Amino acid sequence: MSELSRRAFAGLVGGGAVTAAAGAATPAEAAVPAERPFRARTAAARPAARPNLLVILGDDLGWADLSSYGAPHIRTPHLDRLARQGVRFTDAYSGSATCSPTRFSLYTGRYPGRTPGGLAEPIADRTQGLEPSHPTLASLLKEAGYATALIGKWHCGWLPDYSPTKSGWDEFFGNHGGVLEYFSKLGQLGEYDLYEGDATHQDLRYYTEVLTERAVEYVGRAHDRPWLLNLNFTTPHWPWLTEGDAVTGAEIAAKIRAATSQAEVSRALNHYDGGSVATYTAMVESLDAAVGEVLAALRRSGQEENTVVYFASDNGGERWSYLWPLSGEKFVLQEGGIRVPTIVRWPHRIDGRQVSHEPNFSPDWTATFLELAGARPDPAYPLDGTSLSGYLLNGDALPERDLFWRVRAGRALRRGDWKYHRDPAGVDHLYDLGADLREQADLAPDRPELLADLKAAWEKIDAGLLPYPAT
Repeated sequence: MSELSRRAFAGLVGGGAVTAAAGAATPAEAAVPAERPFRARTAAARPAARPNLLVILGDDLGWADLSSYGAPHIRTPHLDRLARQGVRFTDAYSGSATCSPTRFSLYTGRYPGRTPGGLAEPIADRTQGLEPSHPTLASLLKEAGYATALIGKWHCGWLPDYSPTKSGWDEFFGNHGGVLEYFSKLGQLGEYDLYEGDATHQDLRYYTEVLTERAVEYVGRAHDRPWLLNLNFTTPHWPWLTEGDAVTGAEIAAKIRAATSQAEVSRALNHYDGGSVATYTAMVESLDAAVGEVLAALRRSGQEENTVVYFASDNGGERWSYLWPLSGEKFVLQEGGIRVPTIVRWPHRIDGRQVSHEPNFSPDWTATFLELAGARPDPAYPLDGTSLSGYLLNGDALPERDLFWRVRAGRALRRGDWKYHRDPAGVDHLYDLGADLREQADLAPDRPELLADLKAAWEKIDAGLLPYPAT
């Protein structure tokens, strides 16, 4: 990104975005130092044990849904504080435009199209899932001596064939499917979907509250070895329900129980007849409060200093999400569908109040976590991500590489500021994201050679992936 566009971009979504939206800064706000461009800490850190890894995902949280990313109407003080204590990434992406393919990419560090289950967009029945034989972030860290747990949404297959406990996580508490009604826990298959390990667990409280309670307990334990916790909230994914919406939740649950087809179950959970900006705002703010509780528990435990906290979304937002100035939303490969808020904090090694414009995506973080933990990828399953460890800790320049996405209805590749995108109608586009974040000035007619080069690069990667099954 050019220096001019970086400055313009930082002015749009930088540390002053919230006060600009809310009005003039108070004296206290004016005294708070602004973000500075990321720079690795120069002073050598004292030796430390391998870090814990707290990997938190929101669900369908849009790129600008946090006040630190520019939302004028949503207040997220805990995540904003996390950003102030670490690094806020402006050009971070999910591995795909829907839930389960991105989770495949984060769990495996590879393109979703490397595995049969990753071809589902998203997984919708028991025939699909992440094969237990495939190495995962959890299995590789477990081999390296880490304790591993997943709390929340798995969405990489159902029992009896697929489960976090079959793929490297020592503990699992959460739901297997992609969506559930927040109170009854009735999910995507019309069945009860809250599990502890591989057994159902009964709890009819608001789901975000239940997950938060479990995560607080996990990070507060007296751990005797480093740990990985994947904390996957379903918030703010539909159905559009807050803690006070138990009556509406019961109505949705009744529709699920009365359903005579999978389509009727899906229609009830999709909640197209509900929701509002106010409800969505409350859901995002409840997610923020939940993360705040978990981070407070981490602080009380004495493990905060040497715990890497990563927060992101599994894909772009939809319907009620605030995505300005991006175009597109979940399901498509425009920026709104794949660019996501991403924050990283590690007090022991990384300074706070920083912003990074380096492009990165989900598989990069898998590679990064493995390197930080001293774990090795399986050579039989090479990673598609690039570790950011050298960049974060030593200030190393990231190697030139292309970021690649593929969905049934489109394709995209980013190289520097240039983005190649084929839309669902099969039309190829070329955008300069440094000057046109909204993807409105199509330069494909003006730069045919560059378009051809990026298209060829996309097709070279695609040739190594599994084909989509015929529909």
